Parts: sequence; structure tokens; C-alpha cells
Amino acid sequence: MEPFEKRLSRLEELVEKVRDPEVGLEDAARYFEEGVKLAKGLDKDLSNIERRIEILVNTPDEPDEKPVLELFPELGNAAGGSDESAPPQE
Repeated sequence: MEPFEKRLSRLEELVEKVRDPEVGLEDAARYFEEGVKLAKGLDKDLSNIERRIEILVNTPDEPDEKPVLELFPELGNAAGGSDESAPPQE
């Protein structure tokens, strides 16, 4: 896979081509389709990096400290959150 920066540069080129009034409809549609695919891949990469950064920033300093995962509620159980399958404590 191409590096992120190279794919972003290609997306910018495609945007310019689609905006060019001299480009025919079929070519513009082809450029647009390629651009949408690139944009989805770039968005996925950014989301993955964002998650990694959030985890690093919220890693506890002390071993007994619980991490703050408010941006990832689906990870709450994995980080020691409430376990709905556990029986209630008395």
C-alpha cells in the first residue's frame, strides 16, 4: 500500500481534475470513483491512528489506575468496567 502522504497527494490531484471544466464527464466520473476509494482508505487510516493515540494518552501512569476510555465505551468492559454477566455482589 502506498504511504498515506502519497495517497493524499493523489486525492488532491483527482479533486483538481474533477473540478477542471475541460475534463469530460466519463473521465470526471472515473476520477471521482478513484477519489472516493482513496478518501475511504485515508479516513480508515486516520481513524486507526486516532484510536492508537487515544489509547496511548489514556494509559494509566500507575498499575492499579483505571484508564479513561470515554471515547471508546465499547472498550470499557475490557478495561475493567462493569461485567453484566457477573452475579451481583452482596
